[in-house]
Amino acid sequence: MTRWIRYPWSDEDLIGFIEFGDDGWAIRHVELQGPDRRPVTAATLDEVLHIRDHGDLGDMQAYERQYGVLAEGDVRGWREADQVVEISGVEFERVWVPARRALDQAGPFAHAGG
Repeated sequence: MTRWIRYPWSDEDLIGFIEFGDDGWAIRHVELQGPDRRPVTAATLDEVLHIRDHGDLGDMQAYERQYGVLAEGDVRGWREADQVVEISGVEFERVWVPARRALDQAGPFAHAGG
């Protein structure tokens, strides 16, 4: 069952959103930073795995500079964190789409298959 969460990261002035797949591991991850909620992360597991299998370290570094780093860990670990809230897929998409669009425009990384 796919699940979505929202969490605050007050030390970094971030609000994060993670989509977890049926296996409980992160498949998409968004982070918005600062009072204007500027997107700093919009990474996907499919793209990360594609780069791992078909790219090199430079490709992964370029991806992470543009889209950030995909969250690690399964949903059980995240659910135990303070202030984590389960959200709907619709709410996740409302954040994902504009964040990804903004980061797409922010850099030259060629999509790795996603």
